This record gives sequence, structure tokens and C-alpha cells, in this order.
Amino acid sequence: MSNTPMAASPLTRAVLEIDEYASGLGWDQPARLFALVDTARLRTQEPGLARQLGLEDEQATTGLTPVEQDEIPVGKPLDEFLGTIAWPDAVVGCALTVERLMLPPSAEASVPEGLSGKKLTQWVAAHPDRQEVRMTVGVLRDGTRDSALRLREKDASTEVLTGAGLVPGLADALSATFAD
Repeated sequence: MSNTPMAASPLTRAVLEIDEYASGLGWDQPARLFALVDTARLRTQEPGLARQLGLEDEQATTGLTPVEQDEIPVGKPLDEFLGTIAWPDAVVGCALTVERLMLPPSAEASVPEGLSGKKLTQWVAAHPDRQEVRMTVGVLRDGTRDSALRLREKDASTEVLTGAGLVPGLADALSATFAD
């Protein structure tokens, strides 16, 4: 298991574990999608897979295990890709880690009118106050959400911000992958 705090909820621990994994890969990585499965159920129903994932000796009886999925197609908008996903019943949640540029709220007033799409992206990329951020967002079938944000300029596990409402749009999109 990772260095995530044991007092945290299983979803928070899973989101922080994914953030830690992504951090180990470095920056400038593609988005990564994870299925979240119940660890105890995985050990019982899929002992071979649990062994492969190093979970056979885990003492915890509760928890979530992130299982990385195939690569997200390059060139396909993330929202369109997420709209194509359907999860089997064994998957209790999912998580996504993605890097983006963001601006502080103070920069909103300076956005030129009429910019959208590529032009807006280029404008943000050239803005002197832009920040690179890695967002890891996890959701469960029951609607529970959590997120972890890591700024590139403060790239340390002690500087990761967590909270359920940090990236609501992405959480909504992930939740929609469980809609019937």
C-alpha cells in the first residue's frame, strides 16, 4: 500500500494512491483511467489477480484497489471518451488522473471575449500566471466523490490538496459512466 493516511476514507486513500503513482511517472503524461474495485471482494473472487497486484498479504478488510485501464485514445476529447464507458458490476467506482493548465480566479477578468476551443487554450498556455496541475478525481457508484490536486511548482506529497468538490465537472462526467 502507499503512504496514504489510514484515517482517510477508502476513496480518499485510493485517490491519493493514484496521485502518488502518477507522480512517480513524472509530468507531461496522458490522462489515465482506473477502475476501483473492493479489495476484500477482489481477494476472495479473484485470488490470482489479487496475488498479481500484491494484495494477498494486505491486512485491511476494507478498501479500494485501483486497476489501471487501457490508454485513453489520443485525439478524442475526454468528455466524448467518458461517454462511451460502461462498467461491470464488480467495479464499485472509477478514477481519472489528468494534467491541465489553470489560471487563478484573478485572471478570469482578463480573458478576451469570444475566445473558445484552441484559441482559449493557447491564450491560457501563454498567460504568465498559468499553473500546471494534476487532478485525480474518483467517484463511487453511490455518488461519493473525492479529488486530489497537485501543482507542478509544489510537486510534493505534502502539498497535495484533497476534497470532494475540487473538480465538480470531472466528477460529474465520471459519475455519468455509472448511469444506466
